[in-house]
Amino acid sequence: MSRIGKKIITIPAGVEVKIQDSTVAIKGPKGDLVVNLPPHVSVVQNEATKALEVKVKDENNGQDCAFWGLGRQLLNNAVLGVQKPFEKSLEFVGVGFRIALEGSNKVKMEVGFSHPVIFELPAGLSASVEKQILTLSSIDKQLVGETAASIRRIRRPEPYKGKGIKYVDEVIRRKAGKAAAK
Repeated sequence: MSRIGKKIITIPAGVEVKIQDSTVAIKGPKGDLVVNLPPHVSVVQNEATKALEVKVKDENNGQDCAFWGLGRQLLNNAVLGVQKPFEKSLEFVGVGFRIALEGSNKVKMEVGFSHPVIFELPAGLSASVEKQILTLSSIDKQLVGETAASIRRIRRPEPYKGKGIKYVDEVIRRKAGKAAAK
């Protein structure tokens, strides 16, 4: 039994859901999303409460239970995203590290290399820059997370001085430097 999969997804006012086989189209005030469900997972909408209930073929099969929780969470993230976009913030730490937006879909980063790095943002994602913090936002939670991880991968934070690109809420475990010889 999946604890997450058993939870019912409540549909708030202003959000419409259309179910067709293994795809669910969700339309809300901030945009539209289509969720493709994993195999053996189906969705039923309760007509009275307008809530979504996720079901699987075999509740005792371990693989089906994993997909059950995954399918429910993907649907829940889509319902939440069309109401209020997801955000992820990255902080640029280092001397001379700069960030700027070029147009609406390019981010120019100077992160200690001999040349600036230009990162093209995928469609459906918006970015804003305030001092040394880049904030990514979109209705698709997976797109925000993958893009933030790709940008962080350009210059990971190092443990000695803490320079690099890190998440705002991330804590870098610092290491001691070389001890001076006496």
